[in-house]
Amino acid sequence: MLTIAGLDVDHGASPTLRDVSLTVAAGEVHCLLGRNGAGKTTLLRAVMGLMRARSGSILFEGQELTALPAHAVPRLGIGYVPQGRRLFSELTVRENLEIGLMARRRPRAALEAALALFPRLGERLGQVSGTLSGGEQQMLAMARALCLEPSLILLDEPTEGLMPSMISTIRQAIETLRGGGKAILLVEQRVDAVLSVADRVTFLENGRTRASLPASALGADPSLLSRYVGIS
Repeated sequence: MLTIAGLDVDHGASPTLRDVSLTVAAGEVHCLLGRNGAGKTTLLRAVMGLMRARSGSILFEGQELTALPAHAVPRLGIGYVPQGRRLFSELTVRENLEIGLMARRRPRAALEAALALFPRLGERLGQVSGTLSGGEQQMLAMARALCLEPSLILLDEPTEGLMPSMISTIRQAIETLRGGGKAILLVEQRVDAVLSVADRVTFLENGRTRASLPASALGADPSLLSRYVGIS
């Protein structure tokens, strides 16, 4: 579904990604792991057209993304939940979700499906989103992305700062989406949260892909976590 090959991205005059390659299949959770500054968020932003590739290819269902303007990428069916959520904090829950619908002109049924995944939001449709708890805001950010009816979802640190019960809710939602055939590219620092849902893991170090392997293999070789993430 998503194929990244030989991707180079610069941040100003500084090289950020170099020769990055990975794939994400339908019904798969592919997790990016690496230390801060490894290039994980940059990779997601490059897929969304928010950072331009200097060279290389990003193919989504056979279509090249690197030449597209950023506003065209979500219309292809790619949902993005950035780190920090970036909600319209002065708008209500309902209004944030409706913006998601409008981005790809999806039917009302898409909103209902998102609320079915996060029923707590259905109780807060009229509430201003800036007054929600951190966990509720994360649910709203994911639900807004789901209103596009995406086939690929990019999640950047979705459990950051959340209490354990909310982390469990987000993890269950990811598992449900995978079960529905969604492809998910996940950036996450909580290794314990990753290993319970990931199918494959790619390690980034200094903007380069260093290893890509089934998540189950990390149990057999935990030294990879120490080498690339700093966790022993």
